[in-house]
Formats: sequence, C-alpha cells, structure tokens
Amino acid sequence: MIRLLVGLGNPGPEYEDTRHNAGFWWVDAVARQLRTTLVADRSYWGLVARVNRPEGPLWLLEPQTYMNLSGKSVAALARFFKIAPEEILVAHDELDVLPGQMKLKRGGSHAGHNGLKDMQAQLGSADFWRLRLGIGHPGVKAEVVNYVLKKPSPTDREAIYACIDKSLQALDLLLAADMERATMKLNARPPRPKPPKPAAAPAAAATPAAPTASGEDGENKGSVS
Repeated sequence: MIRLLVGLGNPGPEYEDTRHNAGFWWVDAVARQLRTTLVADRSYWGLVARVNRPEGPLWLLEPQTYMNLSGKSVAALARFFKIAPEEILVAHDELDVLPGQMKLKRGGSHAGHNGLKDMQAQLGSADFWRLRLGIGHPGVKAEVVNYVLKKPSPTDREAIYACIDKSLQALDLLLAADMERATMKLNARPPRPKPPKPAAAPAAAATPAAPTASGEDGENKGSVS
C-alpha cells in the first residue's frame, strides 16, 4: 500500500510553470481529485495534506526546500509516521521520456535528478516508487539545466497535463500498490477508431428498352444492361 505521495519541484512563482515542477503539477491534480488542500507545514519543510482512507491515512507532500534538498522534507515526514521507502510514490519530471508519456518503476538510479538523488541519500534507500512524467530532452547535455527551468511549449504542456489526467484513472491501483495493473492502465493506448464502412454502391439503373423498330411487329429489339 502507498502511504505517501510526493511531487518534486521548486517553490516560488518563478518556477511554478517550469518543466522541473511536473511533480508538483501531479500532486496538485491528485489533491483536487481527492478533494483535499495542501497547507504549509514547517515540521516537514513542505506543503502537506492528509487524506483519511479506510486503509489508513494517505499523505501528500510537495517539498519547499528546492529540488536538491527534497529528501530533507520527504525523510522528515516518512520517519515521523514510520513510512517505509516502498510505501512512497514520487512523481517527477523525466528527461528520457517524451512529453505526454509516463513510466512507473521502483528503485533504480537517480540518473542525475537532484531531487531523487537527495531522497535516496536522506532515506538511505532507493527502494521507492517513481512516476516518471516525460518532459523530453533538449538534445544537448549542457542545455539540460536551462531546459528544465524553462516553461514547456504550449503543445508540450498540454501533452504533460493530458498525461497527468490519464494517470489519475489509475490512482486507486497505485494507492493499492497494484503496480502491474496500474502500469497496464498507464501505458494503455486509446483504441484505434474503426474505419468507416464503405458506402453501399447504388443499384444499377435499368437501361430503358429500345423502341420497336418501325415497320416490325412489336418485338423488343433493346437489351437491359
């Protein structure tokens, strides 16, 4: 069971719409779906919400420590409520996935993502779940920092938001840690529309019979096509 949902990003209006804040966008969407509100809590250096569910409380967290110190916030809340790494799902921006796509995985390398890197260091484990929200890659490693701290194009932003909306359809599966079924739902492609049926060919019209030749007895000399 997942007990803590984390979105990674940077605080402040100057970062609000940047690619690096895709994790915040996801937690905001989850909060709306669960009809809860995140509020500042200095005990955990973040914006926090608690949702009471039959299975037990679910926590939502957006660290306000800036990206490279995200683990400080996550570890503080996880340790206080005795939440194990495998009970944590973190949503974050992913360079190696295209906008509009997402991937779910558990553990693994932080791949240079400073938020994940600090979470691993502070939790002492990489064994948490990651929802990797694609933002695409600028194509040149030297441009990555500027790329993630800029706003996506309107087309890319729309694709990322559509991806977030789709992920909410699998939220119950994610919270139940039914990751196999959640992955199938997250990766499912919409069915292709069926091709339209060809229009029925119009019935062939009968060719009028040719008139009887003059001077002959009533025999029809015409033919029907």
